[in-house]
Amino acid sequence: MNLWLKRLQVEGRDLLELVLLPGLAALLPWSLAFRLLRRLARAMSPYADATNAALAQAGARGWVGDAAHWLLVRRVIALVDHADLYLARTRSDRWLARHLDVQGEWPPAGQPGLICTFHWGAGMWALRHARKSGLTAHPLVAPLNGAHFAGRRVLLAYARARTAEVTRSLGCPALDTSGSLRPVLGALQRGEQVMAAIDVPADQVSASEEIGLLGMRARVPRGLFRLAVDKRLPVTVYLTGLNVGTGRRLLRIHQLGVYEDLAQLMQDVFAFLDEAIREDPPAWHFWGEADRIFVRR
Repeated sequence: MNLWLKRLQVEGRDLLELVLLPGLAALLPWSLAFRLLRRLARAMSPYADATNAALAQAGARGWVGDAAHWLLVRRVIALVDHADLYLARTRSDRWLARHLDVQGEWPPAGQPGLICTFHWGAGMWALRHARKSGLTAHPLVAPLNGAHFAGRRVLLAYARARTAEVTRSLGCPALDTSGSLRPVLGALQRGEQVMAAIDVPADQVSASEEIGLLGMRARVPRGLFRLAVDKRLPVTVYLTGLNVGTGRRLLRIHQLGVYEDLAQLMQDVFAFLDEAIREDPPAWHFWGEADRIFVRR
């Protein structure tokens, strides 16, 4: 009975935090929805386990000032990031034009390339903007392992829905990162792009590289960067930040061009993550995975 009660509590919390609370954004004008989400973040303290773990990891590395404010910003960004699934399903490109500010330009359509981003801010609307700008970008996604979602059917359904929305927003089929590079190479040969969030732990890949990040050393996968150097692919980096005071998004696009030096390419790309975290530390979603990313000395 205790196991069933615990399962019910977990599923109920997931339903509240992944569907009911962020789903309110689909029912209200964004200005009103955002004010409501901010109040909910303060009053209900959603995602408590994840945000407290992130706070502990960031604090241990010196990236927390006012802990209460840090947690509030982390929760607001998490709520908005989840709400973007429901907004993307219910809003047109007119919403994009009203609520997204853009700096920089995407690379030319019809040119193969690598597009990198990070688990920072709220990036769903950058995908719609990339497609609207003419890109044919395939998201690289890891397959959803059902064993990782044991006892959490709501979380699994949410993860599947979000992956499907990424594909729909870009207008291109996703490419499985666990298989061979053949689909990636095929897309590039057709003059298309591959897009990936590249700030992931390297402990489950065969090839990684150590880089500097936030004055520390971090180990990250290098496979895509090696491909970009070998194939002389132009590299683009983008980030989508959230103004937690107004709810507006800022998409920043940086075209880096072609590199011949792998280490320099990786350091230049991750310099944008370094700058983004310094600008808004709670906006990085992977603080909870910091022990798997940063190298212990």
